[in-house]
Amino acid sequence: MTMLGPTGHTDTFVRSNLPPADLWPEIKLGDFQYPEWMNAAVELTDKMVEKGFGDRIALIGQGRRRTYKELSDWTNRIARTLVEDYGVEPGNRILIRSANNPAMVACWLAATKAGAVVVNTMPMLRAGELSKIIDKAEITLALCDTRLLDELVAAAEASPVLKKIVGFDGTASHDAELDRSALDKPVQFKAVETGRDDVALLGFTSGSTGVAKATMHFHRDLLLIADAFAREVLQVTPDDVFVGSPPLAFTFGLGGLAIFPLRFGAAATLLENASPPNMIDIIQTNKATISFTAPTAYKAMMAAMDQGADLSSLRVAVSAGETLPGPVFEEWVNKTGKPIIDGIGSTEMLHIFISNRLHDFRPSTTGRPLSGYEAMVVDENMNEVPRGTPGHLVVKGPIGCRYLDDPRQQEYVRSGWNVTGDTFVQDDDGYFHFVARSDDMIVSSGYNIAGPEVEAALLKHEAVRECGVIGAPDAARGTIVQAHVVLKDPALASDALAKALQDHVKSVIAPYKYPRSVVFVAELPKTESGKVQRFKLRAPAA
Repeated sequence: MTMLGPTGHTDTFVRSNLPPADLWPEIKLGDFQYPEWMNAAVELTDKMVEKGFGDRIALIGQGRRRTYKELSDWTNRIARTLVEDYGVEPGNRILIRSANNPAMVACWLAATKAGAVVVNTMPMLRAGELSKIIDKAEITLALCDTRLLDELVAAAEASPVLKKIVGFDGTASHDAELDRSALDKPVQFKAVETGRDDVALLGFTSGSTGVAKATMHFHRDLLLIADAFAREVLQVTPDDVFVGSPPLAFTFGLGGLAIFPLRFGAAATLLENASPPNMIDIIQTNKATISFTAPTAYKAMMAAMDQGADLSSLRVAVSAGETLPGPVFEEWVNKTGKPIIDGIGSTEMLHIFISNRLHDFRPSTTGRPLSGYEAMVVDENMNEVPRGTPGHLVVKGPIGCRYLDDPRQQEYVRSGWNVTGDTFVQDDDGYFHFVARSDDMIVSSGYNIAGPEVEAALLKHEAVRECGVIGAPDAARGTIVQAHVVLKDPALASDALAKALQDHVKSVIAPYKYPRSVVFVAELPKTESGKVQRFKLRAPAA
C-alpha cells in the first residue's frame, strides 16, 4: 500500500476513519499518476475552461444548455456561498438530495471545490434511510432540492448531527435560498487545495444485510475512473453527448453522467425521469452518442426502433447494473450494427473494472479487466480455480475498497484483493462470465436491493407473521423482488392484501425495493436452527 499524501482537510473525520493500513487492498497506480495537490472539481470545470472548452456545452437539462464557462462560474459562486455564508470547512461532509439535474451536478462540484466530502443521495430514499447515512457520516449540512425537503426534514428532526438544510432550485429558475445567495457572489473562487489522497466522495451502498456501508473515494479516484474506463473503453471525444438512467447518487451514474463527459469536454444530458420513452426522446432530440442504462431499457429502445424511433446517433451503449442477457446483446448488435458494452463495477471500486471493448466483445460475457486492473476467480481459500469453474470474483488495481469505519472491510478485502461478492467463471480465452451474486443481494433493473431490508419492512405490517424475500426471474426486469409471506391469519390471503403489503413497503423504504410478487405460504423452509433457507424458496421460482 502506498503511503497517504498530504491533506488539505482541517476537519479530519474522514481521514481518521479510513481502514487501518493492513486492511487495505493492494493499490497499483501504475500509469495513473496525479499531482500531490489537486481538486477534482477544478479539473472538471475551471481547468476545462483554461483548455479552451469554455464555449462548449457541458450540461443539458431542465430546458437549458450550459457551457463549461457557465458551469465554472456557477460552481464557483455556490462554493463561495458554502464557505462564506454556511462556514463549510475542508473535510466537512455535505449531503446532497436531488434527482438527476444540472443543479445537483453544480452542487456536487461546488462542495468539492470547497474541500467538502460529498454524499449524494437518491430522491427515493425515505427519512429512515437518510438518517442512517447522516449518522454514519456525521453530516452537519445538507443541500436539498426544495421539491424534496419532506423526508430530509423528518430525518433532520431525528438527527443529533444534522444542523442545517439549505434548499436549492432543481429547476432552471434559481429561486431558492442557495441560488439567491450564490447570485450575489463573484464568479471567481480559489478552490481549496486538497490532496490527491483526500477523500472527496462517500458512496453509500447497502450490504446484503441492508445496513449501509460508506465507500471512501479520493480526489484522484474521481479522475482515475475517467482516465481508465472512459478513455480506454468508451474512447470519449469532446463531440460526445452522454445520456443515461442511473441516479447520480450511484457512483455508476456519477461517473457516466458527470465525471466522464466533463473530463473530456463532452456534454451530459440529465433527466429527472429517465424512463425509456424519455430516454428515447432525448437521444433523438440531442443526438446522444453514449448511453448508460440497464438491459430492461435497451429492450424498450429496440421496441421503439421497430416503431420508427431513430437512435442512430448512439455510438456506444453501456449496460450495467445487472448482467446483460445474450439475446438482448445479439438483438442490439443486429439492429444497430454497434456494440452494447457489458461491464461489471462496484461502489467499492467506484466504477467498472471488467468490460467488453468496442472491437472486442462477445455475447454473454463481461469481458476482460481494464488496463491496470487484475482479476481472477478463486475458491473459499483464495486459491485460483481452474478455467471454466465457478468461483468468487476478486480484483485489484488503482482503486480499491476503503469503508468508513466498518468491520466489513475484512470481508471485502482479503490477501490484498477486493472480493466483489459475485460468482464468475473465467473461460480459456481469459473472458469473464457472470454466474450470480454470491449473497442475498437482489439486483433488479440495475438497483441493488437487500432482501433482509424488505423483510424487515414487511414484518412491520400487523398481518405478517414471517416472510422470506428472494429475487425471482422475470422476463422484463431480469429479476424481481418476490416475498413469500406467512400470515397471522391465513384466511386473510387475497390480492387486496398483497397490494396493501406492497403499498406498505413503499411507505417504509424506497419504493423501488417493494416486492413486485407476493406469494402467501403456510410456512417457510428453515434449518434446524430456525434460519430461513432462501435457496429453497428460489428453487421453485427458477
